[in-house]
Amino acid sequence: MDKPRLLPRPAVVPHSFSPPWAWTMVGRSPWVAVRPNIATLIFSATPESHAQYHTRRRDTSMDLSENEGIEGARFAVTGGLGFVGAALSLELLRRGAQEVRCLDLRASSSWSQHLLDAGVRLFQGDVRKKEDVGRVFRGVDCVFHLASYGMSGKEMVHAGRTEEVNINGTSNVLDACHEHGVRRLVYVSTYNVVFGGHPIVNGNERLPYFPIQDHVDAYGRTKSVAEQLVLKSNGRQAKSKSTRLYTCAIRPAAIYGPGEERHLPRIISLAKLGLAFFKIGGPNVKTDWVYADNLVLALILANMGLIDDIPGRKGTPVAAGQAYFICDGAPVNSFEFIISPLCRSLGYTVPRVTLDTSIALAVSKIILFISTLLYPWLDRTWIPQPLMLPAEVYKVGVTHHFSYLKAKEELGYVPMTSPKEGLAATISYFKERKRGELDGPTIFTWLVVGTGLIAASSAACLPPVGPLKWVLAILLSVFRSMVVLRVVLVVVFVCHFLEGIVAWFLAKKVDPRNAGWWFWQTVALGFLSLRFLLKKVIA
Repeated sequence: MDKPRLLPRPAVVPHSFSPPWAWTMVGRSPWVAVRPNIATLIFSATPESHAQYHTRRRDTSMDLSENEGIEGARFAVTGGLGFVGAALSLELLRRGAQEVRCLDLRASSSWSQHLLDAGVRLFQGDVRKKEDVGRVFRGVDCVFHLASYGMSGKEMVHAGRTEEVNINGTSNVLDACHEHGVRRLVYVSTYNVVFGGHPIVNGNERLPYFPIQDHVDAYGRTKSVAEQLVLKSNGRQAKSKSTRLYTCAIRPAAIYGPGEERHLPRIISLAKLGLAFFKIGGPNVKTDWVYADNLVLALILANMGLIDDIPGRKGTPVAAGQAYFICDGAPVNSFEFIISPLCRSLGYTVPRVTLDTSIALAVSKIILFISTLLYPWLDRTWIPQPLMLPAEVYKVGVTHHFSYLKAKEELGYVPMTSPKEGLAATISYFKERKRGELDGPTIFTWLVVGTGLIAASSAACLPPVGPLKWVLAILLSVFRSMVVLRVVLVVVFVCHFLEGIVAWFLAKKVDPRNAGWWFWQTVALGFLSLRFLLKKVIA
């Protein structure tokens, strides 16, 4: 796993976007040798003032090639087996990187083979372990730190693990960069470092950090602390070299695109169960999204913005110590932009009921309380993902969007893919993915059919005790006698079994991987399941 054969690198295809670059000659305060106390760091960190920003922007501009700082360089990507990490690794190789190393806790993912085929080196390891981080960073020029925990679902309840990965893991990344003389560190942060539930319209990087103690989830709190640690480390002298570590933070909006694996699959799963029938907040709520390719572009530009060894150019790189908001630049209502179109294209019910944000927040707190009670078993697969949690209610139910003007002026960032194009590609991907998955009725159909069959069978075969008396009375009012009732039940079960056999044979042709599941689901639900398979056959 840690020493795969490096295959020939694919030919570098010229990129269509070559931005102008601005560099500053203004010095930075040197990094203090002792890591700052987190409490002091939090309350002392202040955003760059308007005057400081324009002072930093006054200096000479220059053009860099689109692959500056990439060709012939070595890179490490933490969280490299994920959706964005894999796309970034492949793009770095496409632009001529000498070597790309991916560090991930997982041994493999859906991207693994593609990465290996492209020549990426895969390392299984944990950012919480210094030795794992150190062996990957040795000899690299730039690190992209994407590994994180606690963004959505059950992960959000694991506060302790979130702190270990996001804060301790980031500290280990910084220490390894210092130890091995890494020159550039690009940290992937989040909007949540400044957003905590209060509306923000066209915000920018001069906004202060949201108070640590007011965050409703561990993810926002720990990412804020980690970002400040990264930016405070800017300019730190390497342990055994004369070079310095330059750092910056990229704050992406909600990410979408083909292969997204956190938010959209969860929404689709809820829609499949019939539970995504409601919207949160009114149609005037606007938030940002960012297409994966646009985020990858921003990360690559951030790396270029940290280069400090351009011949004939001295001073601090333009992106050093800076944070940048990255988005598509088109604030949208999340339900109207992506959730409803996605559900509609997949044949699921489109959310129609509108919940007020305050009501949704109250419900999410109850769900959080229940999830907390189940904490010891949260990692078990039989514990379902929570329907929604407070931080997620804020994300979709409260207006917050930001300007990418600073990234445009300093890094040359302009989104390559429009929201319309990105949404079309995303929907196309999930429609294709659905063809290879088990489909079926909503959870309400399961409850009605399952409860009805169990109740009828119990009333027909067991002594009429307790509630079975009422069930039997209702059934006898329809079927008139126990004999007829039992005959009907036998016919129903035989029909379900025969339909299950038909489903198995059909699935062998159109969905062989799930043939067994189609059999058992159809045995349980009969034609209510079989009709979904017939749609696949017709399609």
